[in-house]
Amino acid sequence: MSANMQSTNAYSPSINPQYQATLLLVGRILLALIFVWFGYLKLMNWGGSVQYFTKWGFAWAPTLGAALAVIFELGGGILLLVGWKTRWVAAALFVYVLVATLIVHTYWTYDAAQRFAQMANFYKNLAIMGGMLCMIAVGPGRYSVDKA
Repeated sequence: MSANMQSTNAYSPSINPQYQATLLLVGRILLALIFVWFGYLKLMNWGGSVQYFTKWGFAWAPTLGAALAVIFELGGGILLLVGWKTRWVAAALFVYVLVATLIVHTYWTYDAAQRFAQMANFYKNLAIMGGMLCMIAVGPGRYSVDKA
């Protein structure tokens, strides 16, 4: 098949740079939103956040756990949103989500009434980790502080 007659289903490694930059910006915003929003909620409900971390076995330092969650979620989310040190931030958020998933969303340990919700969160977190790996692989794009 000639180069001009490529199948519409064929993989093409190139994309219009303008579209790529826009897609990376939108993707980065969508990935960042969940972190920014839930980090903000944790900060605004500080007492509830500390209680939540006590529930998950952070009895030795629930305040530290809540503080780290706000730093990773709100701080990391904002940095991801603007695209500053994006690959490093994405790597840190990948590890953060991995740890949170393995501590909280082990759906196979829950009773039947809670299993589906925990399974949904488990797989949502896997998708978020996939997004972080994509950010590490391609960087933030042109519309970012990094401009990479």
